[in-house]
Amino acid sequence: MNMTAKFKNAFSRVRSNLTSLDSQPLSKAALVIILFLDIFILTAIFNGLDDHTRQLTSPDDRIPHTCREIVINSRWNATNRIDKLSQIVVSHSTRYYPVEEKKKDRHPVCAPCLDLVDQIKNDKALTASFEDRVKFVQEARDLQREIGNLKGAYDTSLLETIAKQKQGQAHVQALQKDIRKKTETLNTLQGQVVALDQRINGNGKIKLLWERLQGLSDKDRDTLKADLRTMYFWHPVKRLGMQMIFLLPLFAVFYVWNNASIKLNRGIQTLVSSHLLVVSFIPIFFKIIETVYDIIPKKLLKKLMDLLESLKLVAVWHYLVIAVAVAAALFLIYIFQKKLFSREKLIERRITKGQCQECGKQLPAGAAACLFCGFAQLRSCNSCGRPTQVYGKYCRECGKGQ
Repeated sequence: MNMTAKFKNAFSRVRSNLTSLDSQPLSKAALVIILFLDIFILTAIFNGLDDHTRQLTSPDDRIPHTCREIVINSRWNATNRIDKLSQIVVSHSTRYYPVEEKKKDRHPVCAPCLDLVDQIKNDKALTASFEDRVKFVQEARDLQREIGNLKGAYDTSLLETIAKQKQGQAHVQALQKDIRKKTETLNTLQGQVVALDQRINGNGKIKLLWERLQGLSDKDRDTLKADLRTMYFWHPVKRLGMQMIFLLPLFAVFYVWNNASIKLNRGIQTLVSSHLLVVSFIPIFFKIIETVYDIIPKKLLKKLMDLLESLKLVAVWHYLVIAVAVAAALFLIYIFQKKLFSREKLIERRITKGQCQECGKQLPAGAAACLFCGFAQLRSCNSCGRPTQVYGKYCRECGKGQ
């Protein structure tokens, strides 16, 4: 027996175990119960899988976004560091659902800085100072923009007044007054920002954070970048291993139970264990596909695209996409036309519904030939000689294969 035949027989056995009980089709009530059980078990597996996988330290846990912002992405200096720290602190304080970060697995380069940033975030007085500063800075920027617009209008009105003598002088004076008033407000806001900067810089936690940042070297930044690249490359593989530790024992239990149920001819247990075996295989299959997707498209395909761009052959990528789409369409058409809606399946449905085996028209009960196309519906059985359907796989009288 070739591999195709073995696969078909195995598939038929699995389908029979999933859809029948004691060689009889499942009742609607039993089908509803087993489907609800499948959904519940599948949901429980994915929830347990998430809880189990969450124990694995991800690159975002090891090197959080805040650490990347401080160490890798930005070179903080005396001019911009308060602005950048304000964004981090205020973003955390205004977040509706605070994100809990794993602190014990932080990278050694990140840990000293992030511990201080966490202390600053949890200091309510300091957080209030940062929030006030952000508000004053925004108001000052808005005022500067308004003053710039007013100065443009003032210069235009002044030129018009000179040209028209005294006409429009009142409008120019009003503009001057408005500019002067807004400039005073702007100066007040800038003074408040300076006072807040002094208060923030005078805080012991802030001073210690600035010292830590100044102590970072280029070697620390390069080490962090290299470790981050390595973690992103290997994390999908480690995550898959963690997921399999949870999924494979469950699959093995259902597999052993299913085999034992089949050998002992326990119908209900065979039905349930077969469904659970399929349900437990679903997350295994999808997690393997997810890992392959993370490793191949995100890593290798990016390198392929870079290579094509360097050779000015990006169009080749579009040809490949078209070819894959055509191949996928051919495969799906084959599956639907040859497997799901093949002529064999079509004839089975026609015989079951009492239709003509050739043209598909509905026949009167007991008709030996089609009233519409004349096709004879019966022939003699090779074994017993009695009449049976022309395209039937087995004789309807003796049950022998045709």
